[in-house]
Amino acid sequence: MVQANCRVQFTAEDIEFILEVLRPKVNSRDCLIQLLADEESRDMILDNEALLHAILEHRNCLRISTHFYFYILVRQVFRRSGIEERKVADYVAEVLADFSKAEQMQLRVNGQGRPLDYFFEMLSALQTADDTTRFFIRAHIGNHSLFMSGVFPDRIRHRAEYKGAPNLKYYEELGVANYRAARDHRLAHKYDVAEVYDVLAERFQTTRRALNDLGDRLITIGDVDRAVNAMLKASLKLGL
Repeated sequence: MVQANCRVQFTAEDIEFILEVLRPKVNSRDCLIQLLADEESRDMILDNEALLHAILEHRNCLRISTHFYFYILVRQVFRRSGIEERKVADYVAEVLADFSKAEQMQLRVNGQGRPLDYFFEMLSALQTADDTTRFFIRAHIGNHSLFMSGVFPDRIRHRAEYKGAPNLKYYEELGVANYRAARDHRLAHKYDVAEVYDVLAERFQTTRRALNDLGDRLITIGDVDRAVNAMLKASLKLGL
């Protein structure tokens, strides 16, 4: 179950990166550490574009977590697209961090002998799943649709044009329908994701296009390339 919890998974290396980048702008290291300990101050610090520029312009290996990396990038492109809700950026960043592990892109359903890799398999599983399992399948389909159309739009366009595969509109419609269904489920409130699903459902295209802006950056940034390469390999394996 993906939740909006990227910001609580930052590592000591992430904090050191923030201190290194922003310390010249603050009176002291101790003062900055105190600000980071306060949730509201921390979120304002994370919005500082100096962190984004430091990540994009870094020439050596980045010693930061995928959670921190994706949150900073997603938050900035979302803000530029008018998506101001931090929780939405947090959630989508966690989707990207999660899907950077190839096995997380697969859907495993009780009673199924193997993981479900394709949308038609996931949609078929909805027909026989219990109510709780349907919620998790809907959420996964929404996440998978957003991930693929957001990170790999050119791959989708190419396959649609030359192989008759589903186009971007198909991914958008699938994402919208399943985020809406997940939003309206009682478990969305239990896991505190109803608000996130609502934004992703009603602004799916805006969100997808914001992620498209990350495309070139995601495949050219130093050490975190390992996570991105995992995404590429997984998409190739799934034939997407």
